[in-house]
Amino acid sequence: MPTDIPLRCACGSIRGTANAASSKTGTRIVCYCNDCQAFARFLGRPDITDLHGGTDIFQMAPGRLRITAGMDALRCVRLSDNGLHRWYCGECKTPIGNTRGPRVPFVGVMHSFMDHAGDGRTRDQALGEPIGVIQRETAIGTVPRRAHDASLLRLIGRTVRLMATWWLTGLGSPSPFFDEQGAPRSTPRVLTPNERQAL
Repeated sequence: MPTDIPLRCACGSIRGTANAASSKTGTRIVCYCNDCQAFARFLGRPDITDLHGGTDIFQMAPGRLRITAGMDALRCVRLSDNGLHRWYCGECKTPIGNTRGPRVPFVGVMHSFMDHAGDGRTRDQALGEPIGVIQRETAIGTVPRRAHDASLLRLIGRTVRLMATWWLTGLGSPSPFFDEQGAPRSTPRVLTPNERQAL
């Protein structure tokens, strides 16, 4: 059943709500890509990934995510010129979420920003178990396979369908990360190739 999940960074500077979040209104996945692992190293937060370097992410409509406090602490980094906008708290380095850009109706909210303790339910109870993994081949060590993991093709298909629905129903906006003109609410820091390589 969809529910509103409180959002909170580790220091409490940035707060908000993920509205109507459930396994039916979004997609929970674990991503083992090199960029997500590099983002954790950039933040100095190895605790946000699992033992294999995976990040637990809930893909949802931007229009359902509200940031109600702490916009002045919001920061953004891009690992390359064409990389995702990766949002985090500038005070405590809690990762918040990933976006492609203002015209793409999608935000991948990090598990570390969802306050499930404040919600009173576990992550599995609120969002269901992850339905699949992305880029298992770049994980650290061997990630155990689960019988219910969806194939990459099914995951992509589900994401595309949800994004189309969000766009058609107006849930692709407003985004808390971009203003009405599409400008990022925090100027992204774009890493140089040397900085990216170092991560």
